[in-house]
Amino acid sequence: MMDDILIKHTQLGSIFDYLSVGVIILSPDCKIVSINRSAEFITGHKQTEVVGKYCRDVFLDNLCGGKCAFYETAETDIKSENPDIEFTVQSNETLSITKIVSPLYGPERKILGRIEFFQDHSAFNDLIKRIRYEDRRLKIILDNLDIGVLTVDRGGRVTFFNTTSETITGYTREELLGKPCAKIFGKNSSEELSLFNRTIADGKARSSTKGEIVTQEGQALPIRANYMALKNKEERIVGGLATLSDLSLMYQFNSAIKDRYTFYDMVGKDPAMQKIFEIVPVVAASEATVLIEGPTGTGKDILAKVIHNASSRAGKSLVKVNCAALPDTLLESEMFGYVKGAFTGADRDKPGRFQEADGGTIFLDEIGDFPLSLQAKLLRVLEDREFYPLGSRKTTKVDVRIISATNQGLELLVKEKRFREDLLYRLNVMRLELPPLKERKGDVSLLISHILKRLCATRDTRIDRISEDAMELLLNYDYPGNIRELENILEHALIICQGTVIERRHFPVSIQKGAAGDMLPQENTTDMSKEIGSAEKKMIFTLLKQYGWNRGKTAQALNINRSTLWRKMKKYNILL
Repeated sequence: MMDDILIKHTQLGSIFDYLSVGVIILSPDCKIVSINRSAEFITGHKQTEVVGKYCRDVFLDNLCGGKCAFYETAETDIKSENPDIEFTVQSNETLSITKIVSPLYGPERKILGRIEFFQDHSAFNDLIKRIRYEDRRLKIILDNLDIGVLTVDRGGRVTFFNTTSETITGYTREELLGKPCAKIFGKNSSEELSLFNRTIADGKARSSTKGEIVTQEGQALPIRANYMALKNKEERIVGGLATLSDLSLMYQFNSAIKDRYTFYDMVGKDPAMQKIFEIVPVVAASEATVLIEGPTGTGKDILAKVIHNASSRAGKSLVKVNCAALPDTLLESEMFGYVKGAFTGADRDKPGRFQEADGGTIFLDEIGDFPLSLQAKLLRVLEDREFYPLGSRKTTKVDVRIISATNQGLELLVKEKRFREDLLYRLNVMRLELPPLKERKGDVSLLISHILKRLCATRDTRIDRISEDAMELLLNYDYPGNIRELENILEHALIICQGTVIERRHFPVSIQKGAAGDMLPQENTTDMSKEIGSAEKKMIFTLLKQYGWNRGKTAQALNINRSTLWRKMKKYNILL
């Protein structure tokens, strides 16, 4: 089991090679399990030379500065970060390295070893030392770096914005040049903007390993940033320079590997979603019982994990129970456990899910299917935090937070006498309602970008764009399976697509039939075309209003060019 988990993590190395990030995997006794190609290039050590050796014998003095962070990390169970270190390679050349060390966990959070990520910024740092505010030649070089770079004048107005910054933020340079940089750093009180302003004021370079910016679509994006002052030939400060590295991929890997979802896993600009985003931090910080409602596939389980991981119970277990997946005859013993002799075959005490979640959170999915015969017992846990295990005469006390979810209307179940009214009131202290995807169509393009980024990384695949007619299909489809269906559609397309452009033909035949008039029977073609046209017209009109009739921003949100948007506006008689 341990070897399987370590092997699984070594596969990340090939993915991070694509990002020019070095990865070293260590076993529990600090022996090197693997290093990827980027790590070989940066350190000068071949995998065949170092695998099986103790890490300290190879890297202690140069890469680790004479001190091994693993023991500290393993004992404290906290990720160790050393963002700025100097690393001397075999040729005695000194490199500037950004390094992150983190434990590797197995079942029950048992520490199996560690993983180290590091990236060489030496060439970039050397370039920064030479830069002058008026040097246009260097700005051409900066525009071709794979790291986001922007410069501002002393008033904080953007004077340069490279191509990678456009990719990271979603803004074009035309939209930002001459505008306050607060546009991407969020509120004027944001920590990132404060660091940048202080750097420009006193000339001292600063770094932010866990920063945040706001994309053009209004989505919070995790970044690592460095800030430095720009000086003229007289050494007077004339502005500032910031470098931005997108950490969203790293957060998605942490979510997948550790099952520890954060606010960055919640995507949406729809007002209903923004309202949820605003209240979730408050809900997470409390001990209140939470009820999450929404159709299947809307992300109720992700939201439950976000709430748990943002709460004071994050260090303890989150135990999930699917109430619809367990037969009624087993549910009581699964939930509450049993004692030896409770029934034939009970030859030992067995703790239930509530005991496993003691100190943490229990997530009761599909709570509407919880049998009426056991609802009184669940009610007692909610009220008194105690219950009788099956066959026991002594109560067991637990300290758990309960989060429940349902795709059924519990009030209707109460009317039908299938759910206790007093239990509903106990579960419904804080209610969060996730809307179906068809009611938040403005989020589809944002979700596509978010999901594709993760899928491409995990599959080591590159997709440059989605064709116009393929995007049109995605934007007009109703998604009865919600976000889960959208993810399945995109994964299907990635498997079928052999190039770098996703076409309409790469999607499942079922949705092509449901959205493409040329694949329908002749008598239904006209009606379907009218439906598609009506939905597209509504989408374009809604986004135009949202972006103040700015055609550039609207076209970007629809993932089409401005001329195509103009043709569609003329087609549907949408006038400015």
